[in-house]
Amino acid sequence: MTPQASTPAYRRLSVEERRAQLLDAALALFAHRPPEEVSLDDVAEQAGVSRPLVYRYFPGGKQQLYEAALRSAADELRLCFDEPREGPLLARLTRALDRYLAFVDEHDTGFSALLRGGSVVETSRTTAIVDGVRRAAAEHIMSHLGVDEPGPRLRMTVRMWITAVEAASLIWLDEEKQPPVGELRDWLVEQFVAVLSVTARRDPLTATLVEALVAEV
Repeated sequence: MTPQASTPAYRRLSVEERRAQLLDAALALFAHRPPEEVSLDDVAEQAGVSRPLVYRYFPGGKQQLYEAALRSAADELRLCFDEPREGPLLARLTRALDRYLAFVDEHDTGFSALLRGGSVVETSRTTAIVDGVRRAAAEHIMSHLGVDEPGPRLRMTVRMWITAVEAASLIWLDEEKQPPVGELRDWLVEQFVAVLSVTARRDPLTATLVEALVAEV
């Protein structure tokens, strides 16, 4: 008798693996279409599962699934800014941006879905998820700058730069990831110093920080 080819054994996914699968499928859809145009049937088809299975993991329906997908992306982005407070500040900022842009590069759908969440689905929870990433980034930067009580001009400058990083990242994806990621990172670091230098003309605290940054170069 001719031996029959063996069929790979079916492996049941664990709860964590199945949840991650559904979140990945949701992020892929939410990144390219407004959430109101994505149905649970779409998510089920994207994941290769049944609609009841999606409801089993997310009984609150699409809104619960959407918020969970945003939190998943947001948690990863927050880790990008977790840099030891050691060594030159610009070198630390460069490493943080390397991780941030690596996330954008590897998870472009999740990144796009995260940033679209604050404006497309206007609920207090989704807005809080997106704003939480921005606040975490600002807090990390202030900590690296060694400033416990920043003035309004410095706070505004840092928050504006974070917004610029987000915008540049989305445009970079639209431009087929050009210029090369290393050039984009260096340009964003240079922009950080540039906007601080402008603020330094009106704010003595920022002027002191810029002097320290220039001394590193």
